[in-house]
Amino acid sequence: MAQIEVIIPVVGESISEVVIGRWFKKDGDSVQMDEMLCELETDKATMELNAEQAGILRIVAAEGSTVAVGALVATIESSELASAPSPSTSAPLSTGPVSEPVPVSVPAPVSVPVTVSVPAPVSVPTSTTVVQQTTLANLADKPVQTSTPTGPQRRERMSQLRKTIARRLVAVKNETAMLTTFNEVNMGPLMEMRSRYKDSFKEKYGVGLGFMSLFSKAVCLAMKEFPVINASIDGDELVYHDYVDLSIAVSAPRGLMVPVVRGADRLALHEIEREIARLAAKAREGTLSVDEMAGGTFTITNGGVFGSMLSTPIINAPQSAILGMHNIVERPIAMQGQVVIRPMMYLALSYDHRLIDGKDSVSFLVRVKEYLEDPYRMLIEI
Repeated sequence: MAQIEVIIPVVGESISEVVIGRWFKKDGDSVQMDEMLCELETDKATMELNAEQAGILRIVAAEGSTVAVGALVATIESSELASAPSPSTSAPLSTGPVSEPVPVSVPAPVSVPVTVSVPAPVSVPTSTTVVQQTTLANLADKPVQTSTPTGPQRRERMSQLRKTIARRLVAVKNETAMLTTFNEVNMGPLMEMRSRYKDSFKEKYGVGLGFMSLFSKAVCLAMKEFPVINASIDGDELVYHDYVDLSIAVSAPRGLMVPVVRGADRLALHEIEREIARLAAKAREGTLSVDEMAGGTFTITNGGVFGSMLSTPIINAPQSAILGMHNIVERPIAMQGQVVIRPMMYLALSYDHRLIDGKDSVSFLVRVKEYLEDPYRMLIEI
């Protein structure tokens, strides 16, 4: 088998270049077929590039380099070619006697005088005040101060994904009129229903009944009344989506991933659960495709799994709103004139005020709260 080329495959409809994240093999290493060669980073995901045959790897594109889709990044020499010594390591052919190495005399180091230039004294303008003259004179006598680390430091190259996240977050803060409204939910009824039916639900559908599917259902139902929450701005036009492609923020080893549950408004609870489980597993394995993270219309993020009590989530542009879930804490609340302890969760809805008015945002969040506090209402959709 002859040498084959390793090229960058098509990784997404709108992606024309990728960054070589890191090589798992060195130049000249032996590789097996389907063995992982390197990571490819885009502004949406990190993917793997595998070997299409066994042989010796010859790397062309270095780590951190930006290469176009279809570009050559390496070659793999087949076993037959790999057995031959490479030109850079083979011994030169000789038909005559071998010449002895000629000793080279190294001259002694030359002592060069160093001239140190002393800065001239600072000239203080006579028009300055006494305090200004004293300050300038002090500055002229003092060396420039630099901070010195008090402990070890470690630097890592920022991944393409992290660069993109940083750039987009700053853009959202600068380019939208972002505002956040808050509410709280008594999670008692939802937890009671989940505890009552979770075993039979898993037995029937093969997936657990989690909070995320119930929140997704509440969001989709509330959007029927307040479609502007699911809309977006495109130039001078407002785009209203007659479907809900729900982005679910997932924490993965390589960073925050936001896969999309397509047509969530048309799915039953068990179908939402199954799709969330599938996408979350792919996120943890690092195998999410670009298409699986593109095109969401609304996002749900759950900081509560990490213990967050309250936060202001940042909009996932070009979407116009995002719902933040938080941890469940037993707190005293007033119910029917009595102070009682209930499992409470704070909700946060961040939205683009250019498109969404306060009335719609607050009313939407109240409707989500009402569905969650009366979960059986979601099942009959009233």
